[in-house]
Amino acid sequence: MTWNYWISLFTQTHCASRGLRSGTIAAYDKTLQQFREYVRLQHADPLPQQVSARMVLEYVTYLRQQRKNGDSAVNRHVTILKNFYRAMVAMGHLEPAQNPLAHFPVMKAARRKLPTVLSVDEVTKLLDTPRTDTILGLRDRALLTLIYGTGIRASEGSGLREEDVDLSERTVRVNGKGGHQRVIPLNDQVVQVLSKYRAARGILTPQAPFFRSRTKRALSRGAIFERVRKYAGQARIPKRVSPHSLRHTFATHMVRADVNLVVLRDLLGHR
Repeated sequence: MTWNYWISLFTQTHCASRGLRSGTIAAYDKTLQQFREYVRLQHADPLPQQVSARMVLEYVTYLRQQRKNGDSAVNRHVTILKNFYRAMVAMGHLEPAQNPLAHFPVMKAARRKLPTVLSVDEVTKLLDTPRTDTILGLRDRALLTLIYGTGIRASEGSGLREEDVDLSERTVRVNGKGGHQRVIPLNDQVVQVLSKYRAARGILTPQAPFFRSRTKRALSRGAIFERVRKYAGQARIPKRVSPHSLRHTFATHMVRADVNLVVLRDLLGHR
């Protein structure tokens, strides 16, 4: 009972008060539940206040050796556990001296890899791949064109509503990380492709999802990743392509076009 209470307190009170997105909070909850299940099976189900640094180190070994997690995934698990116990101390459920991760060793930093960037020819092939004789094909072409043409994240594309896309003003309004909104201008090609999709799909209520699935629901972040991977394969692009690849490609092509870096930062929603 204590585990469920503490995890709920961390995710629904601490994380929610910080304004974290629901997807992030769900990921934190899943990570903590996974650790809780590990100590339940391996250490006779200790209470969260009975967890030791040794148990966490054993868990790190388990993640590396059994689950084949890399440095980035392992660091993410440890960071979430550290934040969890810091929050319990801050909320008075744990004394500072009882925090098992107060002096936990620094983990090996994940290697930073250069992002995948597509050439202009590869972008052209990708955007031309979806069919234009079906609504779903027009939707997917509009989706790919918007991500490349604005650099928005997959989660931001998933959260777009009909009222967020103003083709007369040639802008799109997105809700970024931390609930920060920004308005991004649209170029001629993006406006043209979005107009064709909206005309074929029909005008919806202001709060309706802009990119809809067959069941009329908003395309999920995972579905957007799947769409990008599918069309990159069909276009025979010999790279690992994701929505974030298109975001990096947008940024790279803007830099090559001598766009001011402060302007680019604002377009991408970076701080």
